[in-house]
Amino acid sequence: MISWKNFDELKTVKKLENAPKTDLREVLAGNAGAERVAKYSVPMSSGLSYNFAAKQVNDETLTILKELAEEAQLNEKFEALYNGEVINTGEKRMVLHQMTRGQLGKAVLDGNTDKRTFYTEQQNRIADFANAVHTGKILNEKGEKFTTAVQIGIGGSDLGPRAMYLALENWAKKNGCFKMEAKFISNVDPDDAAGVLNSVDVAHSIFILVSKSGTTLETLTNESFVKDALKKAGLDASKHMIAVTSETSPLAKSADYLAAFFMDDFIGGRYSSTSAVGGAVLSLAFGPEIFARFLNGAGAEDKNATNKDIMKNPAMLDALIGVYERNVLGYPSTAVLPYSQAMSRFPAHLQQLDMESNGKSVNRFGQKVNYVTGPVIFGEPGTNGQHSFYQLLHQGTNAIPMQFIAFRKNQMDTDVVIQDSTSQQKLCANVAAQIMAFACGKQNDDLNKNFEGNRPSSIIIGEQLTPEALGAILAHFENKVMFQGFLWNVNSFDQEGVQLGKVLAKKVLAHETEGALKAYSDLLNI
Repeated sequence: MISWKNFDELKTVKKLENAPKTDLREVLAGNAGAERVAKYSVPMSSGLSYNFAAKQVNDETLTILKELAEEAQLNEKFEALYNGEVINTGEKRMVLHQMTRGQLGKAVLDGNTDKRTFYTEQQNRIADFANAVHTGKILNEKGEKFTTAVQIGIGGSDLGPRAMYLALENWAKKNGCFKMEAKFISNVDPDDAAGVLNSVDVAHSIFILVSKSGTTLETLTNESFVKDALKKAGLDASKHMIAVTSETSPLAKSADYLAAFFMDDFIGGRYSSTSAVGGAVLSLAFGPEIFARFLNGAGAEDKNATNKDIMKNPAMLDALIGVYERNVLGYPSTAVLPYSQAMSRFPAHLQQLDMESNGKSVNRFGQKVNYVTGPVIFGEPGTNGQHSFYQLLHQGTNAIPMQFIAFRKNQMDTDVVIQDSTSQQKLCANVAAQIMAFACGKQNDDLNKNFEGNRPSSIIIGEQLTPEALGAILAHFENKVMFQGFLWNVNSFDQEGVQLGKVLAKKVLAHETEGALKAYSDLLNI
């Protein structure tokens, strides 16, 4: 029997609060530090590993965290989720994004629909469509091949797919599986749509409209912007657009689209990169086979997340350490630092994933909680970030935990030797140096040059950023966020916080305003 308790009702929390704290400056010094780096590493799928030697934990802490996982029933709650129980209490829905990429659990029915079959059918339909576009069976209005795919969406319909596309773009070009360039329109700011449209040949572009409800203001506004551009080019928009939507939306059976592919209410936007939301653009850009490899990587990491041993379950371990940092050590933020330019938009995607999921102040039953929940997430790729906000990370008044991501090889297999080392070696040298600089610091009587150290970090390390590795990293963080939501007893799968602004914006556009709202509207000349 699953019990949904608030974090401060868990008996193990008090034990965790009373556990001795770890000083990284001590435990990472000398040979003992080398042994700790080797010991505190957990294998992931796709040749990845999660290393947490520079986190402020020790064997005693890990034992208590294991007890916390058991008391909070993290394994049982994940099992309930992938077996189709109603975990999204706010919207009274199942949570099924894992079902788009693996075979966890039993068959899940929604009425007479087998959801596993539903998602597989949509993937197969997308694969057939993408192959038809690539082989020229589906052509533009003038009988010519499409060369560019443009996704129109916002939030989860943009951030995840965009981050995944950028992560694999150079890899696909190097490995001969780059099919089409992809572009993304998200912001209702007209400069976004205009800038993208001016950078592509609209006559040879296929536009992917992504909206689950078919009513998203920003997305429908940008669709109209695109349709206007197609009309001005003398083109029939219905021969250049496809939709990714729900079967019940007004877009589902519209003659305005070449085809419609379906998502449903059981997959939130920020969890939708492995559904049709990411599947359409990634399959068009790289081919269905590459998208399938991405799904396989995510599915393998989902399987790891079912392990009851936290030392064999990297997502659960990462989640537990993160909650320890947030609720016991009192750290308010977490920085995501991929040392890979290909992952330039990954921190932005994780920012939405984490902050929209666990940025909650009430529990899953709508009751106020008396403890902090999700941290602020931010980040940029290294080494760019080192010349930006690392000053605050090293010497700011708040210690901020960090999550590094790094690969031993670059994607393009192209490099040069400069001053006795390659660019990739210089990149990786910076990762190792930063981890130790943050952890151990450097004492100096001149306080302006003093580095306190004891600033914790973890790192996910892989050989190369491949489709499988990308899928595994994505699933790792999705599952980490899920486990943390279980620990805090919040509903990680709704997002009421984004609704109020939308409602007020509609009032502004309808000129149904008064007081300060009207004054702000007048200032902006609406």
